[in-house]
Amino acid sequence: MAARTRILVLFVAVAIGALVVATAATLLLPGPPAQVASGTAAVGGPFRLVDETGTAVSEKVLEGKPSLVFFGFTHCPDVCPTALYEISEIFTALGPDADKAQAFFVTVDPERDTPEVMKAYVESFAPQVHALSGSPAEVEAMKKAYRVYSRKVPLATAGDYTMDHTALIYLMDKKGQFVAPFNVKRPPADAAAELKRYF
Repeated sequence: MAARTRILVLFVAVAIGALVVATAATLLLPGPPAQVASGTAAVGGPFRLVDETGTAVSEKVLEGKPSLVFFGFTHCPDVCPTALYEISEIFTALGPDADKAQAFFVTVDPERDTPEVMKAYVESFAPQVHALSGSPAEVEAMKKAYRVYSRKVPLATAGDYTMDHTALIYLMDKKGQFVAPFNVKRPPADAAAELKRYF
């Protein structure tokens, strides 16, 4: 009887020991890998607009050449013409390689910026700078895809307004994929050298 009791006690002790070991092993085993954020947000995507000639274009227009994309409006007093001038200086710095890249000025003010207005506006800049416009809904869809903010701001003159907007310049590669914000606040030759990396 005593022997059977000792065996039973030994069996229970072994079982408890095995349970402790199994629990410890489970706690020490690595869990599923943690989710790691990439740090980059999706930028870009499909769009349907018209260029300065009134020709319908889509995101396909960004393929084949690296592109600089800038959102603004033709009534902009300073930021937009300055950015487009700086972009034009980069194309000048590219010299004979200028046509290997392109730029697009996308309006955030489609109520006033018709293709005709946009055409007259971009004629003051490098020929590689094109303009995109469309209906308010079409422009809004592209703004959303590129995470662009804009807001109408009334002016003192009755019925007149200006636009607050994102002033980022987007570098897109030859596949039409977003690369990074592009810095135009540097010597044009330096910016041109970076752009050449995406030819």
